[in-house]
Parts: sequence; structure tokens; C-alpha cells
Amino acid sequence: MSLNGNGTHASTIRPLKPGIFAPIPSFFLPESEDLDIPSFENHVVRVATAGVGPLLAGSMGEAIHLSHDERVTLIKTARKALDDAELLNVPVIAGIGAGSTRESIDLANEAAAAGADYAIVITSGYFAGALAGNKKALKAFFQEVSSKSPIPVMIYNYPGASGGINLDSDLISELAIECPNICGVKLTCGDVGKLTRVAATVSDPMFSSLHPRTNKNAPFLVLGGFSDFLLPSAYSNGHGAITGLANVAPYATSKLFELSQASMIDPSFLPEAQRLQGIVGRADATIAKASISGTKYLLQKLYGYGGHPRRPLPPIDPVVAEALWEHSHTQALVRLEQEVSGKVQ
Repeated sequence: MSLNGNGTHASTIRPLKPGIFAPIPSFFLPESEDLDIPSFENHVVRVATAGVGPLLAGSMGEAIHLSHDERVTLIKTARKALDDAELLNVPVIAGIGAGSTRESIDLANEAAAAGADYAIVITSGYFAGALAGNKKALKAFFQEVSSKSPIPVMIYNYPGASGGINLDSDLISELAIECPNICGVKLTCGDVGKLTRVAATVSDPMFSSLHPRTNKNAPFLVLGGFSDFLLPSAYSNGHGAITGLANVAPYATSKLFELSQASMIDPSFLPEAQRLQGIVGRADATIAKASISGTKYLLQKLYGYGGHPRRPLPPIDPVVAEALWEHSHTQALVRLEQEVSGKVQ
């Protein structure tokens, strides 16, 4: 992979394509809280085999709890695990969110050197009081990080993890137009209208020619942060989702995306897409309420690994965990995953 004059990769081996991506949890050993590498390897390959792309060191991956060295270890581990499983063309997206612009750029360079194909960055929420209403400062952050990153960068809009900072569709569209090394946005704000507006901008027939990307393999993708509106977003020219639910049910979420796309060409696929969307949407809302510890509990229950978050995040309460597992929405998702994957958990 060569570098061009400004330090960015002249060509990315693994193209970024529309679809489903999973923010991979970071797994930890019970006593030491050291990285549980075997569980991480197993999980990355599990979701990628189902057609779901891995995103490392995001919110679900407890990036705020990871050192730089640990982030590098996870990227290298994921790349090797994918290659060993002959999943050579699956790209790795790495989170580079940090407290400062400078550190995010450092993380971008480290991620690229470790083998990441793409990066995703969120604004720091520590000084949200000064940043939230300052469009100029927010825009400058994404401009500087993307222009100095050696790999394409995705915008991560998640008010819940950035002190309430919520990028509007005008700013995101401006960044899409003006920053050729930005390759998309993840909208964990859950704003369907915002997704529709940004998708309308980048799906315009003239967008690609007027605003080409630095890397031709990295188009601007507009991705939801949940899987509860995958079908509607497909009809608004959305490109899929980065969704925590894809950790628990990778085959079901991937199938929903596939059917959503197919239904726009052949309406006979629409009823089945609607059926899956109902099951996935209800499960997404129910499981998301249990946050990281709930997802890890379900992974432990279904696949035999998961464990607890790093402190100070608490493990899920046993009573809450049992209620989550027995919930009709969870059980419907488990049955759908078995149906789509052809496996009994």
C-alpha cells in the first residue's frame, strides 16, 4: 500500500462498501482486565463470516478504556485473524476518538501503521460546553483530522458519548463536500431526517464528479447507528448501519440489509424485509437499553464468551440480565438468527 505526496494512502486494498458493520466489543480477562485476545479473534471472524464488517475501538469497544498500545494490538490481531480465516478483503475500521485533535491524528497514524483500512472519529465531549455551539471549531476538527490522516476518516455523530454535541445535516454535508478524505458518517443520534438529508446530498448524480474522494475505494457512506430503520433508510439512499445488534445477530442484520436493497429492485422482497425489520427493530430497542454489559451478557449466553466491561463500567445486574434474555424481543431475534444462519445456538 503506497503513500501519495500528502501522506495519505494512494490506494486502499480493501474497498469500503455499503452494508452492515459491527462495533466490536473489547473483551477482558476476569481478574486482570487484560485483553482477552482469543475471544476477540473468535468474535471478529464470527461477524465477518456473516458478512458484517468489524469496527474496532468504538464506543461498544470501550475505546475510552484502551491505551494506544491496546488499540494497536486489537487492530493487528483483527487483521491477522481475518487473513488467517481467508477473509482477506474484509476491511478494518478503527476508532481514533480522543481528547484532542492532536491525539486523534496520532491514533490515525498508529491505526494505519497497524493495518487499519479506515478510521472513525468522534468529537471529544470533555469541553462540550465550549464546542457544542461552535460550528467553526467543530468543522475545523474534522477538517484537520481528515486532512492529516493517512487513511480515510468517517464522522461519528453520537451525542450520548460526546457531551451532547450533535452535528446537524448542514455541517455534515459541508464536510462531505469539502473534505475529500472523509468517507462517511455514522449517525448514532438516530435522526432519520438527518440521514435522509445527508444521503440526498451525497447520492446526487453530480456529487462524485464534483467532489471526488481522495481514495476512489472510499465513497461517502451514510450509515445509521442502529438497525431499527434499515429498511426505511434504504429507500432514502442510505448505505446501511454500524450497529451493536450485529454483534448478537450478524446473520439477521446482514440479511435485513440484503432484503432491503433487493426490495427496491423487486417489490416481492418487501414483505419479508418488513418482517425482519420488525423483529430486528424491536430487539434493537430492547437490547440497546442494556448497553455494553447487556450485549456482552448475550454474547456469553449465546456463544460462550463476553465477560464484563472494564471498570468503572459495572456488569449487568443478574436480575436485569435474566429479564433481557427472556424478553420476547430477544427471543424472537435469537430464533431469527438461527433461521437465517441455519444454526441452532
